[in-house]
Parts: sequence; structure tokens; C-alpha cells
Amino acid sequence: MSDRAKRIAPFRVMQILDRARQMEAQGREIIHMEIGEPDFPSPAAVVTAGEAALQAGHTHYTAANGLPELRKAISDIYLEEAEIDPARILVSPGASGALQLAMAVLLNPGDGIMMTDPGYPCNRHIASLFNAQVQSVPVDEQTDYQLTRELLEEHWQANTRAVLVASPSNPTGTLIEADELVAISEFIQERGARLIVDEIYHGLIYEGDATSVVGISDDIFVINSFSKYYGMTGWRIGWLVMPQEYIEPVNRLAQNMFLAAPTLSQYAALAALSKEVTPELKRRRDVFRERRDYLLPKLINAGFVVRTKPRGAFYIYADCSALRMDSETLCENLLEQAGVAVTPGTDFGHYNSDRYVRFSYANTLVNLEKGMQRIGEYLNKAT
Repeated sequence: MSDRAKRIAPFRVMQILDRARQMEAQGREIIHMEIGEPDFPSPAAVVTAGEAALQAGHTHYTAANGLPELRKAISDIYLEEAEIDPARILVSPGASGALQLAMAVLLNPGDGIMMTDPGYPCNRHIASLFNAQVQSVPVDEQTDYQLTRELLEEHWQANTRAVLVASPSNPTGTLIEADELVAISEFIQERGARLIVDEIYHGLIYEGDATSVVGISDDIFVINSFSKYYGMTGWRIGWLVMPQEYIEPVNRLAQNMFLAAPTLSQYAALAALSKEVTPELKRRRDVFRERRDYLLPKLINAGFVVRTKPRGAFYIYADCSALRMDSETLCENLLEQAGVAVTPGTDFGHYNSDRYVRFSYANTLVNLEKGMQRIGEYLNKAT
């Protein structure tokens, strides 16, 4: 077995999901507040477009960078911020495929990539896959769990070649303000490195600036996806916006790594960008906001501490230390004893991670109410 396979840690939330499904197969009812997947099905127009593509015989490869009409439709998303040449857009198998391409084209073995701790676990795992050095920066509520120019200055190393940020972020749901993004981008460019911005939750912003980073600079790698806002997780379709000089090498990498994104998914994604679907997506965003506004005070009343109000995505990152249990123990007990699946902070890094739990509100309000009732009953007995 390769050393890289040995050193990459498991994706903890998927282990929890597997255990929850085992329990469901045994007849237990589990309330899912662990997985970062919208509970809504794909919009009807998206499904219809996928079926129509299948019937029309669109079952062959596309070009490695995706359907021209889809890349043009994606470029139109950004028209308020900047005019993006569709050639700078590559359609990928999910945001994960886009991130792999960005890291593959930017990082040599031993190069450093800076990211937050806590942060999405697969980011550091993918960097490790490319034998890069993950330069984790501890962040807390003082910076809304985000990187700042000041933190970059403090933690910059001689081998730092890239910086990865996410706005909104997973697990905290916080944003980076536009002026801070400008300062971060300028600092990185001055040092000859590259900025990668994860915007996969960009459609799910409830308060704050929803402007994309594409308007700041043409030198930024931007990652997005149809999974979260568009409700298309199983279609495995995302995209990468890249600087002009990286078009040829990124396309070459894509040809060799996965040939092309799924053709049916690309036709379905075209429908997701249609005006017909937009009102439904906005309604869903309002539902997520309603769920957040329900869950946040309930968690605080139950004894959790939420240090920064999430303004996007569908997560709440809550401190459980007042409950006198570490996050792994609490999450295991909630699943096994209360039938509520949540994710320990240890999945997202090392900095104070044993004190935190991530709650996902990508579930119905009825189920969230049931989940909080069970959590309250468990805590009353345990504490």
C-alpha cells in the first residue's frame, strides 16, 4: 500500500453516515444532522433535462473542459462582477474534481498550501495526496474563523505557493468580507503565490455580500458546484474558473485524470441555470434561512455556545465544552443513545476541535425539532 494511502485520514462524517444507515437498516429512526447534503431533490426541470439528454442519445464524452453552451451559461452567472471568457471555465466532476485540478497544476511535492483550521477535511487530504505541505492556520471567532491578511503575514512560509479559503465556509458558515478578500489577494500576488477560493455555498448566503471573488482579480482560481445551491449532489458536477495562462495545462490534466465530467449531468446543469429554476432555488434558500433561525437559539438554550452566527451554507459550529464531554464522545452518544447523527469538530482539524460539534440543518424543520427534542432529553440525563 502506498504511503499516501496510509497517511490520508478517513472522512469522519461519512463513517458516521455509514453507522447511521446501519442503524436504520436495523429499524432505528435516525435524525440526520451530520451530512452536508440538501434534503431537497433536484429541481424537476433538472431531472427532465437529464432524461431528455438520455433519450436524445447524449451518452458520449464531451470535451475535457465541458459543453461550450454550459461554460457560456456559467460565465453569464458572473456578469455583474466581471466578463469571464468561457475558455477560462472547466466543467468538473463536482467541486472536488475542480480542487484536485487546481492543486495539481499549482503544487509540487513539498510546496505549501495555507488553509484554515477548522476547515473542510478533504481540502487537506487532497493536498496530502499531491505530497504538498498543508500549512494549517488556527482560526477562531476573532476573525469569523477565516483567514485575514494579518494572519497570512504571520504564518507565511518560504515554501508557501497557494492559499485556499472558503466563503461561506464549512464547518462554520462564515464569510470573508469583500475588502478583506482584496487585501488577501493583493498580499498573495505580491509573493508570487496563488489564491484558490471555494464558493460552493455562494448561492446560500443569508446576510452579507454575495459578490463573487472573480471581480477582484483574473489571477484567482474559483471553485463552484451544482451540488449545494442547485441540489444536484448525486449528479457530480462542478466547475473551475482559472487564470488565462492555466487553461492549457489544466485541460491537459483533466484529460488524463477523468476525461470529462458526466455528459448527462452537464445537460442537467444547463437546466439548473435557466430562469425557470431560479424562483425555486430562492425559495429553498429562504427555507434554509428559516431552519438556521430555528436551530441557532435552540442549540444555545441546550447549553452549546455558538461564537459566530453563520451567514451562509447550512451548518452551525457549536462549542460543547460546557456539557463536560469531548465532541467525539458526545457525537457517539447522541447517535447510539438518542438517534441523532451529528459531526464532531475533530473531522475539521485540530485547533480546539474536541470542543466543537457541527450541526447541519439540511433537513426538514419537523426533523430538526425532533432532533433537538432528543438532544435535550439526552443532555438532561447525561449532565
